[in-house]
Amino acid sequence: MSDIAVRTEGLGKAYALGVSRRGYGTLRESVAEASQRSLRRLARRRIPSRQVDLVWALRDLSLTVNRGEVVGLIGHNGAGKSTLLKILARITEPSRGWAEVTGRVGSLLEVGTGFHLELTGRENIFLNGAILGMRRAEIRERFDEIVAFSDVERFLDTPVKRYSSGMQVRLAFSVAAHLETEILLVDEVLAVGDASFQRKSLRKMTEVASTGRTVFFVSHNLATIRALCDRAVFLERGGVEADGPVTTVIDRYLQTLEREDEEDLLKRPDRDMRGVQQTLIERLVIHDSSGHPGVVVGGRNVTVAVHVTEVLPDMHCRLTIVNGLGQPVATLDSEIFAPADSLKEDLGSRIECEIEALPLGPGRYSIDVRLAGQQQLQDGLRGAAFFDVEPGVFDQRPIPPAESYEGDVVLRHAWRLPA
Repeated sequence: MSDIAVRTEGLGKAYALGVSRRGYGTLRESVAEASQRSLRRLARRRIPSRQVDLVWALRDLSLTVNRGEVVGLIGHNGAGKSTLLKILARITEPSRGWAEVTGRVGSLLEVGTGFHLELTGRENIFLNGAILGMRRAEIRERFDEIVAFSDVERFLDTPVKRYSSGMQVRLAFSVAAHLETEILLVDEVLAVGDASFQRKSLRKMTEVASTGRTVFFVSHNLATIRALCDRAVFLERGGVEADGPVTTVIDRYLQTLEREDEEDLLKRPDRDMRGVQQTLIERLVIHDSSGHPGVVVGGRNVTVAVHVTEVLPDMHCRLTIVNGLGQPVATLDSEIFAPADSLKEDLGSRIECEIEALPLGPGRYSIDVRLAGQQQLQDGLRGAAFFDVEPGVFDQRPIPPAESYEGDVVLRHAWRLPA
């Protein structure tokens, strides 16, 4: 038997912009289309077809993964990570090239993937097992373990359509992780559950990774990728930018983010496209009292300025400070009001956040930004700016240099020592 679990060759997937396949149209749309067809026949003329604008989510992707490998997929938004998993799970077909998958595949790509909403949780467990090709006796053998892990026993005989999104995630992950599949595909959905479930899921993922199963894991949390995976694949614009040991590939990805930080943010293609985008993040600058951007000193007051293309009513900004491993350190959200907040007419088209006595240890950090206006998401960017924190003084106590400091946060504290 071959040691290869997954192999792709020249894999490509294209999507058409502005063109949707026919689905369940309204009666009005059906009557209008029928009238147009009749008019075209009467006029005996052909209306020129609209030119389709294609976007390639994957392009010429070739990849070989052996049995038992745990592979982390990293990359910007829109790099093709989720599209690749959907092709491997046979949810969608490639536009060109091919993908060969050897073994039973379990996937957790979206909340409730593979669930029939009208069926109960109990029925969906057996349905998912049957889809994976498992015998009923095999499913029964793992049934109690699945239910105990998901913590939905009380609602087991309730239709899944009445479950909360968190309950669906718990049950879907339990089924995917406990049923005996040779290949497991896991997307970012682990970030949906509560903190307790996330910790339990990561422990289970570590256990699964040690059993010799082939795992594809997608996450923006680079620390999780580093902990779970031995190999990482960095996807960029639908192709493989880097493939190798997890630490090497993560470093390559972070270098790419820093290069993009130096460019005009309006040219970034990896922004959050779910927003309305009547206004965009144009530039982000961070500086302390010295005024030099990009380098700040721990313990000093720091200002983060977000420049936008247009000021909208009811604008809000959310900043997430991220450490070098991709772990969030702190979140600053203007929508959560405090008496120190204010409205100023002289700011022009920028939003400012002042951090008093920056409580960060020495190291390299980045800032993710989400911008909202008119009660709608407008724009979002990961790694919109990078900055270095140099050791300074916090609460009259010197901050040690990076080589002797562990952690990200500096705490105000006082010792009581015996005389």
